[in-house]
Amino acid sequence: MCRLAGDSEHFGGANPDPTVGRELLPTNVVPRHYDVTLEPDFEKFTFNGTCVIDFDVKEESKSISLHTLEIDIHSAQIKDGDKVVTSSSAITYDGTKQVSTIELQEAVPQGTKTTLEIKFTGQLNDQMAGFYRSTYKKADGTEGMLATSQMEANDCRRAFPCFDEPLHKANFTVTLIADKNLTCLSNMDVASETEVTSAITGTTRKAVKFNKTPAMSTYLVAFIIGELNYIETKSFRVPIRVYAPPSSDIEHGRFSLELAARTLAYYEKIFDEKFPLPKMDMVAIPDFAAGAMENWGLITYRVVDLLYDEKTSGASMKERVAEVVQHELAHQWFGNLVTMDWWEGLWLNEGFATLMSWLSCDKFYPEWKVWESYVIDNLQSALGLDSLRSSHPIEVPVKRASEVDQIFDAISYAKGSSVLRMISTYLGEDVFLEGVRKYIKKHAYGNTQTDDLWAALEEASGKPVKEIMSIWTKNVGYPVVQVTENEKDKSIHVKQNRFLRTGDVKPEEDQVLYPVFLGLRSADGIDEDLTLSKREDTYKLKDLDFFKLNANHTSIYRTSYTPERLKKLGQAAKDGKLSVEDRAGMIADAGALATSGYQKTSGVLNLLKGFDTEGSFVVWNEIISRASMVQTAWNFEDAATKDGLNDFIKDLVSEKAHKLGWTFSENDGHIEQQFKAMLFGVAGLAGDKQIIAAAQEMFSKCMAGDKSAVHPNIRGSVLSIALKYGGTEEYDAVVDYFRKSTNSNERNTALRVLGRAKDPQLIQRTLDFILSDEVKSQDIYLPASGLRSHPEGIEALFNWLTKSWPGVHKRLSGNPPILGSMVTVCTSAFTQQEQLDRVEAFFKDQDTKAFDQPLAQSKDSIRSKIAWVARDSNDVATWVKEYKRKAQL
Repeated sequence: MCRLAGDSEHFGGANPDPTVGRELLPTNVVPRHYDVTLEPDFEKFTFNGTCVIDFDVKEESKSISLHTLEIDIHSAQIKDGDKVVTSSSAITYDGTKQVSTIELQEAVPQGTKTTLEIKFTGQLNDQMAGFYRSTYKKADGTEGMLATSQMEANDCRRAFPCFDEPLHKANFTVTLIADKNLTCLSNMDVASETEVTSAITGTTRKAVKFNKTPAMSTYLVAFIIGELNYIETKSFRVPIRVYAPPSSDIEHGRFSLELAARTLAYYEKIFDEKFPLPKMDMVAIPDFAAGAMENWGLITYRVVDLLYDEKTSGASMKERVAEVVQHELAHQWFGNLVTMDWWEGLWLNEGFATLMSWLSCDKFYPEWKVWESYVIDNLQSALGLDSLRSSHPIEVPVKRASEVDQIFDAISYAKGSSVLRMISTYLGEDVFLEGVRKYIKKHAYGNTQTDDLWAALEEASGKPVKEIMSIWTKNVGYPVVQVTENEKDKSIHVKQNRFLRTGDVKPEEDQVLYPVFLGLRSADGIDEDLTLSKREDTYKLKDLDFFKLNANHTSIYRTSYTPERLKKLGQAAKDGKLSVEDRAGMIADAGALATSGYQKTSGVLNLLKGFDTEGSFVVWNEIISRASMVQTAWNFEDAATKDGLNDFIKDLVSEKAHKLGWTFSENDGHIEQQFKAMLFGVAGLAGDKQIIAAAQEMFSKCMAGDKSAVHPNIRGSVLSIALKYGGTEEYDAVVDYFRKSTNSNERNTALRVLGRAKDPQLIQRTLDFILSDEVKSQDIYLPASGLRSHPEGIEALFNWLTKSWPGVHKRLSGNPPILGSMVTVCTSAFTQQEQLDRVEAFFKDQDTKAFDQPLAQSKDSIRSKIAWVARDSNDVATWVKEYKRKAQL
């Protein structure tokens, strides 16, 4: 699954048996094959179902327990062909565990093969979970509807009674009953199509039966019924199609379609394993909670993450679509063919798919230089979340179903992929991929644990991979490596300690010693063999003229240098001695270390100021990111300091923005387009008068009907600038733009920027918009996120949340990940103790089980800003005054 592009405490030390306390179904019977027939009722929003399950009976059984949720079971019978062997005497339901237990009149004997037939009714819900309904606007203005599915992590139980645990792989034969004009899709190709009399309508409908799937887990089962158009390519070994409802232009799927064909061929080659299904369908779904879902042979996507229109989408959107498509296709091997045995192995799915999407993106689009941006994207995402006390290990113990949704986060995806990249660098990419091939070959169609991967990599490399890597996956957090120098004997002393953004590590939290791959860069090149496996050590160098640790930032740690060394590295960057990854990573480390108190914030601001001759988009992206973090942490401080920081950011980027310009041509490269767009937006929002005027002129033309007046690369910035410096007229224009556009990307942009308007009445209109019928549940975080850009919006957003909580909770309770994201959006921008107290007071009386982890992380984030501002308030104020004084000279 791909997370949205978007935002319990565990400590290192002893690792208890993770299987203890897991809520698992009894294994007295084990499913081997499901024959599922479903017929939706689009009027009543329900569906009729029959599920016939073939079991192996492992022990004599008078009861069978299965997962169900919002399923009404009408009958349950043990059958031998058409003959009923025994029926249920009672069916009980445990709502907490979501388990139906079928008590049988007679026991079924051990060692037999048994068939259970269950007839039931389910809810065709609007929660984007299980078998659910999704709506879209037709060309004539009426509403269209399709039935689709989303089973990961624990929602197959909403679609039919099943053993909803990844270890219970089985074969699935699916039959869908629908009106003849509707398209029916499932994981496999169609086996037959027959006419049947509908039990719902009494009319003749079609029954589409699909071929039996390979052995797979329930969370990968998928089916869709609706009006769909498609395009197809046969340039891969099996046919590939992109589907979309009539509300979308199907030709916008062409980019993804052609990329899928190339990517599948590439993965077959590097994994040395054929894609085993007879077709690959990719479908744009109008209501979709995540970014995409890797259902085997039937991948589902948010519309914006599959359909790409060159005319209305910028370069960053092209990169996003490519990354999502390649991520989901990687899952066809990692997750689908080879599956974790339980959810604590989620990272094996998501970390691999993330890494492979970057690998394949680099293969097809080398000009995008994605490994440079990996350092400021995936790596910083991982380091950011994992610097909180409320983070969790990569292999996080999961005891019950309700906990699973909360680990689809930057640890499973970004830190997971970063750990894999680190081991790939350590072993060498060729050796790493050879280990991956061994892993796939050995475990195809089976289930694995992390140790199975380590064993395959050890076999390929001959190195003690498990010993090294288990420490990284089983413990929370990562180290900061402090570097001191001894000029006399030309040596460096390095020491590792747990890094926390709050800067308050307790001794018991600093017990784990990581094997830190130091990656020493010097004038002689990179030494990849140096590993710090103890608390501290000393290393001799040829000289101390030039060195830097964590070359290209392929390892997971922060480096803390002395101010003198940091100054020398700044000069080395100007002298061309550091790679883009080195420069961006060094800035990221300095910024993070200031947050936690290892360095002064003034030192980081001076470092950023010194990069005025920098030419890399990636490095500038990180410069702006770190300067903005200071600005947001000081959001509720005195006006003079805030204004000074804003002026600093404007001065930092304006000259570069004017030099690059904000017009785009076909000659602009992919990176250059994003560079221009970023600088234009940052400078304009910081107050650059010329850019504001240019944006306002473009906005006026666009809203008057000339959409070509605003290039897609800067659409979001133009709308944001117009709203920030405008009023009701501009706000009305953006709302109208949202309502009239049929393009999902344009509509999302409009929603995302509404919160930029600061007028109290306009803030209230944005708040009213969030839960309105105009905004799909999948998108309600978008108008909320814009309000986080200014103090007035941040305060209003939390006040709104407390008053609107019943409505928010009701609308999102069926989809915990979106509910958790909404809680994060509405709380994490706070920076003061009094604000944190209000967050804690409100949630004290709420049931937070479904989002306790994101809430804890949000509160930790606030605590880190409170500590940061308290520690460096005078430091930043003094720096700003001096900066202003020099600027006026």
